[in-house]
Amino acid sequence: GVVELVPCTHLRSGLYSNYFVVDKKGGGHRPMLDLRFLNTFECGADCAKFQKSELEYKFNKRALERPYTSKHSWGKTYGEHKHHLEFSHDQYRELQKYAKELGIFFTASGMDEMAVEFLHELDVPFFKVGSGDTNNFPYLEKTAKKGRPMVISSGMQSMNTMRQVYQLVKPINPNFCILQCTSAYPLQPEDVNLRVITAYKSAFPDIPIGYSGHETGIAISVAAVAMGAKVLERHVTLDKTWKGSDHQASLEPNELTELVRSIRMVEKAMGSPTKQLLPCERACNEKLGKSVVAKVTIAEGTVLSLDMLTVKVGEPKGYPPEDIFELVGKKVKKIIEEDETVMEDAIENHVKKVKC
Repeated sequence: GVVELVPCTHLRSGLYSNYFVVDKKGGGHRPMLDLRFLNTFECGADCAKFQKSELEYKFNKRALERPYTSKHSWGKTYGEHKHHLEFSHDQYRELQKYAKELGIFFTASGMDEMAVEFLHELDVPFFKVGSGDTNNFPYLEKTAKKGRPMVISSGMQSMNTMRQVYQLVKPINPNFCILQCTSAYPLQPEDVNLRVITAYKSAFPDIPIGYSGHETGIAISVAAVAMGAKVLERHVTLDKTWKGSDHQASLEPNELTELVRSIRMVEKAMGSPTKQLLPCERACNEKLGKSVVAKVTIAEGTVLSLDMLTVKVGEPKGYPPEDIFELVGKKVKKIIEEDETVMEDAIENHVKKVKC
């Protein structure tokens, strides 16, 4: 089963028909409203997620005044840098309108309580809680009380904290999911810890579990889906060489296309836990499936012993090999020539089994 976003109402939990692939715009984006990012949804993702901050509420004064001399900087101070990158409310409305025209979902991580208020006004289909706010319990409580579905990342957190998150949010708003996430850009494979997905599924069996990836390439994200991730979030960029640390941890459109294609394929391949002979296997079984064959000529009335029998691809098909031991001690009703298939009607008191 997979997660399906039901427009503007709720995330259902249980069995679903489509993977919910979140396309997260690369942080450190260029200082312009570049609608080409939304065109990446020709790649097949279901939703565009941005990051919205009301900077004076996200950072204290000293954090904004801190000198920022990184090669990724767009300003002399961290505040100038963040102001340069932040989209305005009107730009968000333009992005939302364009996403609607494209027929995709649009939302953002509210990086502070005022940003959540703005996103609530925008009537986003769900709130994303970034890893930096996952242990911000007043923020979580206020966001949960808005009544919208929540997708909560878990970078930088412990299992104990995530249990507290679950216990806080669940009574207020049961409509949420938790994503395994490691907050490093780019993320090295040895720090991904996909097994946490399994641990989360065990600890929180009544909510969907997903994965937010900051690694390079698509293989790990595809593996996360195979391990049961119902929501997948990846950062997306148009060019990994752009200024900003997030870009190198992002996917370019051709990679996003391949990721979505691979996820849809894995979704089909997960199939059923029931093991049985499938219709698609019948041709191979007819051609190469083996039968019990007489190793020697067996006279009518003979009581069978194992040394009289062998297993070969036989024409016609006869007694199934998995039942060979049940033949021992049974009497044959008619002669079976050496190297001939042992047919079921040649055995006395044979009861035909119905195979499941």
